[in-house]
Amino acid sequence: MSRVRAIVTAPPYAPFLEDVARHRSVCGLRFNTVMPLTESREEVLERMAGLGQPLWVDLKARQLRVAEAAVPPYTEVRLSHRIRVETPVDVYFSDGRERVRAVAVDGNRLILEDGPRRLVGPGESVNIVDPSLQIEGGLTDNDRAYLAAMFSLGQRKVMLSYVHGIEDIDEVREVLPDAEVMVKIEDDRGLAFARDHGAELGRLMAARGDLFVEVLRPHRIAGALKTIIAADPEAVVASRLFHSLVEHPVPNCSDIGDVAFLLEIGYRTFLLGDAICFDGHTVMEALNLLQALAAELT
Repeated sequence: MSRVRAIVTAPPYAPFLEDVARHRSVCGLRFNTVMPLTESREEVLERMAGLGQPLWVDLKARQLRVAEAAVPPYTEVRLSHRIRVETPVDVYFSDGRERVRAVAVDGNRLILEDGPRRLVGPGESVNIVDPSLQIEGGLTDNDRAYLAAMFSLGQRKVMLSYVHGIEDIDEVREVLPDAEVMVKIEDDRGLAFARDHGAELGRLMAARGDLFVEVLRPHRIAGALKTIIAADPEAVVASRLFHSLVEHPVPNCSDIGDVAFLLEIGYRTFLLGDAICFDGHTVMEALNLLQALAAELT
């Protein structure tokens, strides 16, 4: 079995980034553009690029997120984009763990029938799995600002969320003409794109955080993952990896089986997501575990 590699999410002010960047399995760093900054975008990107690993800037594009803090059902939930969808419709929060009913949509305003009965924070992802859904616009203002910063620094590696068509990639290259785009596949339209284009417009990524929710029937995730690696044998797989390490020093058996399955069907590059990368011990444990598991299966 060929060597496994990892791209690690890099919290911009984490004290352990240099150690992580030196790990022998690491082949890149991912910067999540929803993270708050105390410096300019240019300063942060330049500093992180100095860690000695390729820096990938993750743009949100049409990914739906909460725009303002809210406590439903007593107030509306405002989204990052204006949408159109037939209502009533199911809306998913917390990576699919919370399902509520939207009774009306007005631009970027969701009016919910019930919960989630908690504070919904800005930046949280929202999934609406319905064929009538239309999301207005592609790149956000924040995305464009990061692309401009990358252009000024000569950086070019972009991860692009919720790619549906060639026009999504063209929109990035209008701002950053020589962008190297990693195409995040996160829903059924993205899977169709993967089948049609493979890696001809950019390396594919199976972004399981949203993809698992968007395929709607949980068992369909296995077939979706096989579709992506068949379309691009160099595809990256991301999210929900060794997630039990966030709360426990020993990973769940299901986490081990999950990664073993991904290795068996051909994935060799793994992206460790936000939750597991906020703590230096956790991310190093995940990297070592990935390496050991790959060796065990050789």
